[in-house]
Amino acid sequence: MRLLLYNDVNDPNPAQVLAFDHDRWGDLWSLFVPGIGPGQLYHLQADGPFDPDHGQRFDGTARLIDPYARALAGDFLPPVDGLLCPPKCVVVDDQFDWAGDRRPRRSLADTIVYELHLRGFTQDGSSGVEHPGTYLGVIEKIPYLKSLGITAVELMPVHEFPIRTPWGEEDSRPNYWGYHPLAFFAPHRGYAAGSEPGAQVREFKQMVQALHAEGIEVILDVVFNHTAEGNELGPTLSFKGLENRVYYMMGNGGSYYRNFTGCGNTINGNHPIVQEMIFRCLRYWVHTYHVDGFRFDLASILSRDRNGTLVPNPPVVEMIAEDPLLADTKIIAEAWDAAGAYQVGSFATMRWAEWNGRYRDDMRRFWRGDPHMRGALATRLAGSSDLYQWSGRSPYHSINFITAHDGFTLSDMVSFNEKHNEANGEDNRDGWSPCQLHSWSSTCGA
Repeated sequence: MRLLLYNDVNDPNPAQVLAFDHDRWGDLWSLFVPGIGPGQLYHLQADGPFDPDHGQRFDGTARLIDPYARALAGDFLPPVDGLLCPPKCVVVDDQFDWAGDRRPRRSLADTIVYELHLRGFTQDGSSGVEHPGTYLGVIEKIPYLKSLGITAVELMPVHEFPIRTPWGEEDSRPNYWGYHPLAFFAPHRGYAAGSEPGAQVREFKQMVQALHAEGIEVILDVVFNHTAEGNELGPTLSFKGLENRVYYMMGNGGSYYRNFTGCGNTINGNHPIVQEMIFRCLRYWVHTYHVDGFRFDLASILSRDRNGTLVPNPPVVEMIAEDPLLADTKIIAEAWDAAGAYQVGSFATMRWAEWNGRYRDDMRRFWRGDPHMRGALATRLAGSSDLYQWSGRSPYHSINFITAHDGFTLSDMVSFNEKHNEANGEDNRDGWSPCQLHSWSSTCGA
């Protein structure tokens, strides 16, 4: 293991390389470097066997993002001698004057959630903010949020993600939504108004503090199901170069990545090392950033064992529910994945709420004029007892929504039989179509 230290975000090569060759406790290595402070830029580097047929992808020349990095700076640099240089990790100062900030701790039964894309919310000139597309821009729009009557914002992914993927993919469109994580502990640098390394850390805290002051909670959409490293054809940016077979679900002895996410790889969430990372991450966002809860993207991935098999009482799901340091947070599952698992109503225990996709679909089918939908409409409006009563859960465990970031826009939802998302360049493939209802539906409608 080596630590690579840089003087500038645009430096392709480190100014200093230090080996982890002194302090070791079991398989934990540590290195003390005097004189380092906030703003220091770094990568990791790891030697080991390169045997892709058996899942080993160590590369002693690769510059690796620290999985526990608190912030990233800069962007991908053009390859030097064929080496991809990802954004650099930043040492940050976690001190912040919260000025007596208190989380609102509103009950789920009284929660009205507004899903918000942090950049898109204020990027357009019509928002009238001084800092469009940033954490500070959200602060400027708090009066508008309050006027809507909402009690919580659910932020689409703010973990670090690559805006563009510079490793040979033909599609050069930007990664707008952010469901392509690079570093789970680091707020996205592209949403900061300031340009200095680590500015995003301070500005994110300012945003949370301002929202709390007006009684608005902050829920993070977290993507503990895949990463931006992709499949066996993708780059080595972080996890692949540290312990590929631990962090990802592998198939055929390790020669390929199991893909239950539709994104090339699947995080091995029920491995003890990965569990520890997930817990440290959740606790860090709660106690360092004062966030109020999490919406787990494709949460059914966390119900799969190391081979990808769905299991009852999956350890990581139970541990999140029972963790005493997360007891005051909201935990919400998107209770399905891209490989056919659909667990709405049966995902987990009393602590977990769920995005109720059946509420969305039944409401949509009723509005569309499908026959025999009055009973389903009444059941959804009355709390979806068919889904939650049998397990002792309450109506508030159902997060009822009509539209979200994928599928129909709210305008299209009440205007068209089929979705019309042509303008985003995805050929209208994203999101659910009326005939793509889940397996519990026997008809696909008109």
